[in-house]
Amino acid sequence: MGSIKIAPSVLSADMANLKGELDKIAGADYVHFDVMDGHFTGNLTFGVDILKAVKRSTDVPVDAHLMVSNPDETVDWYADAGADMITVHYEASTHLHRTLTHLQQRGVKAGVVLNPATPVCALESIIDVVDMVLLMSVNPGFGGQSFIPGTIAKLHELKAMCERHGVSPLIEVDGGISSKNIAEVVKAGANVLVAGSAVFKSEDPAAEVALLQKLGNEAAQEA
Repeated sequence: MGSIKIAPSVLSADMANLKGELDKIAGADYVHFDVMDGHFTGNLTFGVDILKAVKRSTDVPVDAHLMVSNPDETVDWYADAGADMITVHYEASTHLHRTLTHLQQRGVKAGVVLNPATPVCALESIIDVVDMVLLMSVNPGFGGQSFIPGTIAKLHELKAMCERHGVSPLIEVDGGISSKNIAEVVKAGANVLVAGSAVFKSEDPAAEVALLQKLGNEAAQEA
């Protein structure tokens, strides 16, 4: 895997052909798995059984993004199902430190997610613990939304915070990522890029993943 990682979101895949869709992105660095409970978000997506099916269908590590109102109580479901990385929302977790360290003790990479309206400073007391920070560049709930430009400033803030603390978690961005804006996002500090529609709605998802990896790594070298 290169320094820049691409995580296609199966939210945009054809779920009637899950194995075939996952085969198309075998060259990706992660499979991004969006869990929405219809409560924290206005949409309902995938649960544990679909995650197990994904794990049976691909060797690509699974990055499970829990957009749920009770992550503290449900993270173990997804850890048991085989998620390699689990991210929970700052806005939804009552016991964030406990949940993250619990996942790490189980051998699962643990991360925290910030919605667009949540400031980066909210992470000041937890940044030393996390394996990944996910900045939402759209409001969570639906695929195919446009990138929120203010995410760039948040990336710069987050990168500065990490440098102050002497830590280097993965920095992921989710929402509206494509070949048109990946360079700007990488240069601002991201190194994991979620791409749903840009990959699965393209004519050749495998080629699109390779293109995003190439553009991302070129931008990282220039940064």
